[in-house]
Amino acid sequence: MGLGSTPKWFHISDDEDIIWESRPHPISMGTRMPIGIGVALVGVLLATWSATGGIDTLTLFGVAVALVGAAIALACYLAWTNTRYVITSGELYKKHGVISRNVIQFRLDRIQNTSLRQTMLGRVLGYGDLTVYTAGSGDPELTFERVPQPERASSLLSDELEETVRNEPAV
Repeated sequence: MGLGSTPKWFHISDDEDIIWESRPHPISMGTRMPIGIGVALVGVLLATWSATGGIDTLTLFGVAVALVGAAIALACYLAWTNTRYVITSGELYKKHGVISRNVIQFRLDRIQNTSLRQTMLGRVLGYGDLTVYTAGSGDPELTFERVPQPERASSLLSDELEETVRNEPAV
C-alpha cells in the first residue's frame, strides 16, 4: 500500500488523508526467521543427501524438518507483513493478526502525549517504538513497535497533532 491508497481493513472519511503508513522494521521478526530458514536448509540438505541411495526414513525425516523450518519462517513472515501502522489526518491505526484481525484506532484529538524510544541497536539499525498516551490515562494506549525511521513517524504525528489543535474550535 502506497501513501494515499486506502487499506482494505479500514475506511477513512473523504476529508481524511493518509499521512504515514508502515509495518514494523524487519528486525521485529527476531531470530525466528533465520532459525526457520536454517532448519529448512538443514532439512533440505539432509533429505537431498539421504535420497542419493533412494528414499528412506532419513529422507522423509529431512523433508519433515524442511517443512517445519519453512512453516516457522512463513509464520514469522506472515505475522510481520500483517502488522500495519497508519497515521491519518484524523486518527491512528494499528492492525495485526494473520487469521484473526485486531485493529486499534484512536482519534488524534484524544492524544495527550507521545514518546519515542530507541535502543542503541535501534539507533544503529533505524527503528524505535512510538508510544501514544490518550487523555485520561497515564498508561500507554498504543505503541507502534519497532517502527522504521521512527523520527520521521514521530515528526509527522507531531505535525498532525499540532494541526488538530490548531483546527479545534475555541471553547
